[in-house]
Amino acid sequence: MGSALLILFAYLLGSIPTGFILSSIAKVDIRQAGSGNIGATNVARVIGWKKGLLTLLGDTGKGFVPVLLSLQLGYGMGLCALVGLAAFLGHLYPVFLRFQGGKGVATALGVFLALAPQGTGLLVLLFCLVVALSRKISLGSLVTAGVAPLVFWLVDGFSPLTALSLVISLFVFIRHRENIQRLISGTEVGWRSD
Repeated sequence: MGSALLILFAYLLGSIPTGFILSSIAKVDIRQAGSGNIGATNVARVIGWKKGLLTLLGDTGKGFVPVLLSLQLGYGMGLCALVGLAAFLGHLYPVFLRFQGGKGVATALGVFLALAPQGTGLLVLLFCLVVALSRKISLGSLVTAGVAPLVFWLVDGFSPLTALSLVISLFVFIRHRENIQRLISGTEVGWRSD
């Protein structure tokens, strides 16, 4: 598979709106319910934890599968990072939903699980700790995104992996700007990442 085709495949796979599809099956337009976000947290809140879990798994898989495929095909870390970025951007800007997607945390998780499972495991533990202490998924996502470049730099030095984590972290912060405002004002609701 050519590198351009692999990047296109990753973007199109990332564009599949898992939460929107699952909520549509339940006859709910998730974009018009709850926070309006197509991610797992809003799906779980609106149509139940089982669909939320399926959304989480689907969105994570969208990042994991194309990166794993690129690794299996023997591509270098630079191209694998581009494949991961394409899948992540597909979730944020899905062609199938007029480029109005989610926040990308679960898809980023899949990307980094494929590229650096040990470092990602540490980040998952950090996320769980922050959420357990704060009861706020958005805060867990933001803290983890902020720390990720440091973790990957410690694991791999300044590499395509570290550069990718910097870019993804920036997008995560941009997509969570409303959450950040609510966290600062003290109005962010627990277990909410909308």
